[in-house]
Amino acid sequence: MKTNKITRRSFLLGLGAAAAASALTACGGSSSSTAASASSSAAGSAAGSDTVYRTLDEIKADGTVNIGVFSDKNPFGYVDENGEYQGYDVYFANRLGEDLDVEVNFVSTEAANRIEYLQTGKVDIILANFTVTPERAEEVDFALPYMNVALGVISPDSNVITSLDDWKADDQMIVISGTTAETYLVKNYPDIPLQKYDSYATAKNALENGNGVAWANDNTEVIAFAKQNPGYTVGIPSLGSADTIAPAVSKGNTTLLDWINEEITALADEQFFHKDYEETLVDTYGADYEDELVVEGGVVNA
Repeated sequence: MKTNKITRRSFLLGLGAAAAASALTACGGSSSSTAASASSSAAGSAAGSDTVYRTLDEIKADGTVNIGVFSDKNPFGYVDENGEYQGYDVYFANRLGEDLDVEVNFVSTEAANRIEYLQTGKVDIILANFTVTPERAEEVDFALPYMNVALGVISPDSNVITSLDDWKADDQMIVISGTTAETYLVKNYPDIPLQKYDSYATAKNALENGNGVAWANDNTEVIAFAKQNPGYTVGIPSLGSADTIAPAVSKGNTTLLDWINEEITALADEQFFHKDYEETLVDTYGADYEDELVVEGGVVNA
């Protein structure tokens, strides 16, 4: 029981169509988000914050789960030529909807508004390449991980960047606002000028147009970009610490969090995330990356 079809309403919402879209939800009008806000106010008050959310029972009663995903980040979350959501995160989202026995209402999100969308009740779950960090864990609750990730740096073949230690003062690094790449560079390389963009698509265009000498992002994403776009090399395939990607829910939404954790644990019995990889990522990364990237049952191998 799932739906992939994107509507103009959902796409504008996810692309940040400002106040005009703030009251709308993807694929099914405003009923789900209205219900979320109304039924969640008490939960947010009980949690002692302005955060709103729907409990597991409320989601089941409504018959729809609102899941935030990317719409422009192939092969993790994107909209294909038929207007259908596709990708690694979307494959997982559809399984969550199936096992919850509800329809999936996809809400397109950007990196910078993932936390906001949870806290304001626009979505129930974020599945948008969300890297787990201590800072983010103070604002949202992360479930068990389902993928490994680090940072990477991609640059044109004409000037492959293999180190950040001898960065030229006038060169700019492309980043997406609200990502771990931005946080890492601000903290560890404060002298590198950052050129910040709100979306994957605009950062991609900036790199292609030569607006920056390199682009720092999740290594899974820049490796995918290099494989899909000849003329670019990931000169730094791993930067900073090894991290994980996990679903996130609103702070305090324990019923939904517990269910997702139980689901991720149970899915290991069928090697679900390896199947997900083989359906959505293998054409991009090949079989060699599968065991390195996939996390089954929420257990990260040392």
